[in-house]
Amino acid sequence: MHRSLFSLFLFACLAQALSAQVSTAWRASLDAYWSHLDAEFADSATSPLTAEDRAHFAHLEHFPFDSSYCVKALLTPAEKAEPFAMKTTKTRTPMYKAHGTLRFLLNGEERTLTVYESVPPHPGYENEMFVPFTDLTNGKETYVVGRYLDLQAPIDSLITLDFNKAYSPYCAYNDKYSCPVPPRENHLTTEVRAGVLRFHE
Repeated sequence: MHRSLFSLFLFACLAQALSAQVSTAWRASLDAYWSHLDAEFADSATSPLTAEDRAHFAHLEHFPFDSSYCVKALLTPAEKAEPFAMKTTKTRTPMYKAHGTLRFLLNGEERTLTVYESVPPHPGYENEMFVPFTDLTNGKETYVVGRYLDLQAPIDSLITLDFNKAYSPYCAYNDKYSCPVPPRENHLTTEVRAGVLRFHE
């Protein structure tokens, strides 16, 4: 084999092996993520489930892992963001403010989502940020109110946003909870077929 062709062949093989390693590590991280959530839901000390539901709980159902829903997102920090009362599933109106806007490609189009932080931060969760969102699966395959993604501050200007980790708020499992409703600006006009599925279905 010609040296240049051999080099090209070797490079292709190495790239393929590296890609396989990344894919394996990514899937392993998702397995660990969902196993951790399953353990929390099964434990009476940390579970949002009712005692009746917990007695029959095995694991959370989610879409098959799909790397096309693991995207790179650019963060534009919010400037002079004012705190506001975010609507919830009950009468509670906790205060949040925009931390920044994420811009990314998903399902062939550019999308944006706002990242929010609690005002003031909850004790012990000072670095917690969250991205509540709705999409076209809500009320069908996923919880009607919407789903969340968590982020840890400080957030880099370029981050990985993995919708395979999208989860439902506690009010999806037990109506004693009050959960923030994703603001209208965080509606994605596409199906996000990744992350947790609707409970009991």
